[in-house]
Amino acid sequence: MRAPIRRAVAAVAVLALLLTGCSGDVDDGRDADGTIRLRFQSLAWQKESVDANKQLVKEWNAAHPDVQVDYVQGSWDSVHDQLLTSFEGGEAPDVIHDASDDLADFAYGGYLADLRPLLPERLKADIPEQSWRTTTFGEGVHGVPFLQEPRVLIANTKLLKASGARVPTPEHPWSWEEFREITDELTGQGRYGVAWPLKEPVSVTLNLGLSGGGQLFHRDEDGKAVLRFEDGDGVVTGTIRDQVNTDGSAPRSALGMGGSDALPGFFGGKYAMLPLGFSYRQQIIQQAPEGFDWTVLPMPAGADGGVQGVSPQTLSVAEESPHRKEAVAFIDFLLRPSNMVRLARGDWMLPTGTEALADPSLRTAEHGWAVGTALARGLRAAPAQSVRGYPEWKDKVATPALQEYYSGAIDTAELRKRLVEDGNRVLARYQR
Repeated sequence: MRAPIRRAVAAVAVLALLLTGCSGDVDDGRDADGTIRLRFQSLAWQKESVDANKQLVKEWNAAHPDVQVDYVQGSWDSVHDQLLTSFEGGEAPDVIHDASDDLADFAYGGYLADLRPLLPERLKADIPEQSWRTTTFGEGVHGVPFLQEPRVLIANTKLLKASGARVPTPEHPWSWEEFREITDELTGQGRYGVAWPLKEPVSVTLNLGLSGGGQLFHRDEDGKAVLRFEDGDGVVTGTIRDQVNTDGSAPRSALGMGGSDALPGFFGGKYAMLPLGFSYRQQIIQQAPEGFDWTVLPMPAGADGGVQGVSPQTLSVAEESPHRKEAVAFIDFLLRPSNMVRLARGDWMLPTGTEALADPSLRTAEHGWAVGTALARGLRAAPAQSVRGYPEWKDKVATPALQEYYSGAIDTAELRKRLVEDGNRVLARYQR
């Protein structure tokens, strides 16, 4: 009887395993008691931002005992490769914090859920169409844009006043020509009128290029992305190159710096102005010496006015998530107007939502908030927003070409050749 007993025991064990497997499929993403558990990977890194995100998760969990969210800390430095690995391994977070210019390959690759049938009307209506374009790939919407950051000029108030230069406003910004003249006037006695920290030159070049009428990325008759370097693309690039190599109003040494690297020189009076992302105001407040007076100015504007490209921070849902509806409900909670304001203030950025953007705390003159909110109306989707192959073009073609161009190592003809000819070969591989 022992053999039949052993066979019966084995059969029961196999059946138990099969049932466990079936149960796992049914209860995927649930605790043993049936509680739905979502993983939210956040890229918040500043203490105020991390605190705001964690507090909102805590508030959601307290109000939704049946749908609990686990906060997972990610990093901007490695997010693309980390997400690609997690998608391919079937271990992606349910709710994904990223930036819109990183989403194209994931969206076209089928890794991100199309949110159109899931988004509540309130959220769709609150965020302007120009922002939704940043997360629209093909026919689908694969992320919710929620924070955005214009580039601004941070100026030494004392030096600016002493120069007698007209102080620009969002309604009446400097032209690029006027900006070049003023930085030349501010240069002297061991001081540069401006420093361009362009360790990562591509997004700065593309986004500011819109104001001069530049686009660089276009669509042909078949809808495929193609690169063309036209007159408007030379406005911002030419200004920066001339400031460094012709006028001497911008130091070549700053081109390899990140924004934070340039702050000590700014505080020490070596640079009169710095073009930086809006969120750098927090670092300036924390690090500026006592009594240092600074102000926030709009970036110069070209023929197309004070427009800039932006790649907003986004919240997406993994296609493989078994609880996409609940994940979108959590996103909707995070992005209620009052909560969006908390996230914006935590990151020192601007919310995309119109109701949040109207909050009085984001329209005060203190620390340049009012300048930033005034610039919001001119923010557009970054030119390469939906282009497949952009990360490779950026890393292998555009970054080295722009670095050499701004330093004076190559001329405009060579820059055009490398950005366009080499670039189109890269894009062609992704659009076959």
